[in-house]
Amino acid sequence: MPHITITGVPGLPEVGAGDDIARLVAEAAPDLRDGDVLVVTSKIVSKAEGRLRRGDDRTAAIREETARVVARRGDTVIAQTRHGFVMAAAGVDASNTEPGTVLLLPEDPDRSAREIRRGLRERLGARVGVIVSDTFGRPWRHGLTDVALGAAGVRVVDDLRGRADAYGNPLNATVTALADEIAAAGELVKGKLSGVPVALLRGLEGLVTEEDGPGARVLVRPADEDMFRYGSADVVFARRTIREFSAEPVDPAAVRRAVAAAVAAPAPHHTTPWRFVLVESPQMRTALLDAMRDAWIEDLRSDGFSEQSIARRIRRGDVLRNAPYLAVPCLVMDGSHTYRDERRNAAEREMFVVATGAGVQNFLVQLAVEGLGSAWVSSTMFCRDVVRKVLDLPANWDPMGAVAVGHAAAPPRDRPGRDPGDFLLTR
Repeated sequence: MPHITITGVPGLPEVGAGDDIARLVAEAAPDLRDGDVLVVTSKIVSKAEGRLRRGDDRTAAIREETARVVARRGDTVIAQTRHGFVMAAAGVDASNTEPGTVLLLPEDPDRSAREIRRGLRERLGARVGVIVSDTFGRPWRHGLTDVALGAAGVRVVDDLRGRADAYGNPLNATVTALADEIAAAGELVKGKLSGVPVALLRGLEGLVTEEDGPGARVLVRPADEDMFRYGSADVVFARRTIREFSAEPVDPAAVRRAVAAAVAAPAPHHTTPWRFVLVESPQMRTALLDAMRDAWIEDLRSDGFSEQSIARRIRRGDVLRNAPYLAVPCLVMDGSHTYRDERRNAAEREMFVVATGAGVQNFLVQLAVEGLGSAWVSSTMFCRDVVRKVLDLPANWDPMGAVAVGHAAAPPRDRPGRDPGDFLLTR
């Protein structure tokens, strides 16, 4: 069995901007040898790199370091940093720094680890591994633990997929985050209050590599693989109109889960006014869009548009034609009330239209949560009889637009935020 020792490295002075971490560690631990692994708290790296901000406005620092707010509760913000880390306060920390200052994460923790490793080798001739660590909270678990923000010269993951356990069972999902385990082990001898910012682990020679390696960035899960990417704070903002789709096919089960979210929307009189036609057949999609195009051309000609102008306008429908999947939400006035006057009958229909819109919004948001892009297009509302005929729908199904569904060919462009105050009227 391997024998591992974990010891703190005492004697490091207070670190300031411009200090050489490798020099300070080499002076405090001159007996480093090949195969040792050092876990260096990110706070002293941030201090050495001048990532300290003076002033009491921690909120402003968090905002500057935030690439995306994942969740918010009271004063607690869980945010994604520009590095891709999802952590409390975007890593902005007011502990272990003088009052009136806050520390930001290192600009590039992998680069920081490489520089420390290179400096130690130049001074001591030792081939060591270096991990830059910080403290993370974890979903579904109380308490904090250290994880690797940066790494150099140490194997970051151990991919056991394709191998078998002692009983012969195949391992299909076992990828061990070695760098995170080492970071957590190092924290046992560092701690928040001990004033020991560096830990030394011996007995892990098999994990120390000649090359710096890819770094801890390989531990950051890509957005398209993250089942929990959208937190409660920005799930609605995840929905963006996508007009260009890749050739990647759409999982019909994901669309059906979006329908399940749609029919959870509010509706009047405890009714269920939503119906969704999922156009999964390419032949049916082509037939529907051709018929809609022909109806649109006929309308435009009757309006007096030139053929050139008509050709330009109908290209707007390409978003539906180029999408790999199409859904047509419909309104059904099932359970609606009938009144003696048109004023109340009109209001009754408007209630059902609003409920259908809420269902469509739920549908679009859940598609985004599923990692799918979408675009709601109103065109079916202008040729409802044509749509009903091609799709063979009941006469009381009222098509309320169409939704193009697919995987985005490229990330959506940033759009300027809207000030909610521009849309409010208080009394």
